[in-house]
Amino acid sequence: MDQFEAEKRIKELRIEIEENNRLYYEEDAPALSDYDYDMLNRELKSLETAYPQFADEQSPTQHVGGAANKAFEKVTHTVKMESLQDAFSVEELADFKQRVTTAVQDPQYVVEAKIDGLSVSLEYENGIFVRGSTRGDGVVGEDVTHNLMTIADIPKIISNAPDFLEVRGEVYMPHQAFLRLVEEQELNEKAPFKNPRNAAAGSLRQKDSTIAAQRGLSIFVFNIQQIQGVTLSGHRESLDYLKQLGFKVSPYYNSYHNFDDVLAEVAHIGEMRGSFAFDIDGAVIKVDDFAQRTVLGSTNKYPKWAIAFKYPPEEKETTLLDVEVSVGRTGVLTPTAVFEPILLAGTTVSRAILHNEDFIKEKDVRIGDTIRVRKAGDIIPEVVCVTAHGTQTQPFAMPTFCPSCGAVVTRAQDEAALRCVNPECPAQLLRNLIHFASRNAMNIEGLGRAVVTQLVQKGHLKNAADIYYLTPQQLSTLDKFKEKSIQNLLAAIAASKSNNLDKLIFALGIRNIGDKAANLLAEKFRTMNNLRAASLDEINSIAGYGDVMAQSVVDFFAKEGTADLLAKLEQAGVNMLFEGEEKTDKFAGQTFVVTGTLSSFSRSEAEALIVKNGGKASGSVSKKTNYVLAGESAGSKLTKAQALNIPVLTEQDFIAMLEN
Repeated sequence: MDQFEAEKRIKELRIEIEENNRLYYEEDAPALSDYDYDMLNRELKSLETAYPQFADEQSPTQHVGGAANKAFEKVTHTVKMESLQDAFSVEELADFKQRVTTAVQDPQYVVEAKIDGLSVSLEYENGIFVRGSTRGDGVVGEDVTHNLMTIADIPKIISNAPDFLEVRGEVYMPHQAFLRLVEEQELNEKAPFKNPRNAAAGSLRQKDSTIAAQRGLSIFVFNIQQIQGVTLSGHRESLDYLKQLGFKVSPYYNSYHNFDDVLAEVAHIGEMRGSFAFDIDGAVIKVDDFAQRTVLGSTNKYPKWAIAFKYPPEEKETTLLDVEVSVGRTGVLTPTAVFEPILLAGTTVSRAILHNEDFIKEKDVRIGDTIRVRKAGDIIPEVVCVTAHGTQTQPFAMPTFCPSCGAVVTRAQDEAALRCVNPECPAQLLRNLIHFASRNAMNIEGLGRAVVTQLVQKGHLKNAADIYYLTPQQLSTLDKFKEKSIQNLLAAIAASKSNNLDKLIFALGIRNIGDKAANLLAEKFRTMNNLRAASLDEINSIAGYGDVMAQSVVDFFAKEGTADLLAKLEQAGVNMLFEGEEKTDKFAGQTFVVTGTLSSFSRSEAEALIVKNGGKASGSVSKKTNYVLAGESAGSKLTKAQALNIPVLTEQDFIAMLEN
């Protein structure tokens, strides 16, 4: 490669890496696997080393990838939250050892499992948790205290605490919670998160803390950033100390003087990778002694006293035996690859989703092919590519008729999915019933997939309303259903009748309407009868709604059978009213930004009052902002509001507006 080609490639890599940084850190929606992303960074770093004349302080090799989301208050980290230098070979680890031993004498190393999650800072004053923030770009992160407060593993008060303590940890989603979430997303035909790391980040980096609370997030703390009142001399000592304070610390760590033992431990963690109940993407080697760390120092991006060994994704080849096509609750046809069983990341797998018709055509997937499979995030099997076509194989074609009911399938112009539009399709009935009873809908405990399947097969359920007319005699015909199980299920069904209207709207499975959109409908129209009578324009006027969502609601209530279904539900005693506080239009068309510390209510409570009164609560100040509500210690948002001549409200001004 000559100098001209190198410069061109460096520019291309910087653009591609920065775009993937944005997708990964800010959108929580990566387009590349971790391995492919790491390889791009390595290529760029190698070229910048070979051609130093093209060095640039703005290169992604010189800074942490993330940036603070404008929807959150910014937090400037007193102690920079650095990234780690990656290694992919034993030779690179040997180079790390050489650099360390050249600078310091007789170092001891701590080896830890590297948790794959979202890095956060937790701050404590006199033992009380006061603030939590994301890493962001290492210098400025996002205030996500309200979401971190929902994580049970984070101690809110610690006893025998130092005067001030800032720790760094990794928020993650355990495998079991992730699989439950993906099943829920697939049931509702939402695009599932690709891996637990993105699920954790997506749960933590949003405004509604109730979402974070439902996601089963956890944390491992792995570092002390700042401490006042206690002196510690080494990393292992600090982990032991944090454990005494009640923190969940790095789940697997040991210390060694001999670097051969370090290498053996890295290999051992890699072998155990599939047995952990959470994702790891490597092992971290750190110099233990804090004084030696000071001598070693840091680059702009990495500490020189630590390195992360990244395990390559495990991929295996197998033979594709079949492609099974299932039908979702809204009629979407989903193809699944069935292949010769293989062992991947500690478990045996024989199935992987193929997404849709376009994916199959792009990969040219054919039954009998040799395919390469991996686990995305070490959890969900996915087909990477076809490595060899089988002899005389033909391209696979998706069915033109629904495999469940035989109706003709269609493909909308703006969709990648094929869809069965027959409302009587048995497969759709099954999934609709499962959705109706699911946790975020009517939350009927005990009415899961296996029970619903049996009830449908026996003819006891033909629509959702039939759930409320089930008898003990019908339930007694189910496998393993004794008197206690029957009583529990009937009690859960009875309890669900009193759910608020928004739960019922979501449970009905209206296309394009999720739980938040269902809540907006319930708040706007208050009763099911009002909603049924609502016009397209009335629904479209709801903030956050568009033509597609509004039309989906109108179409659902106009559909044959909907009126009978609702009448049967109401006759069974299912609540048809919304029992929340009624909204006003006092702040209609006005956008507020809340900043600083308020005395009468929290920022989130103030934002809720704004929304309740018809206004919009924004996280950033712009020319479209009507008011800034500023409490004590208001920072850059107040400054920007003043520069733009936007009216600034005191807390008393805001209360007066509410009362008037």
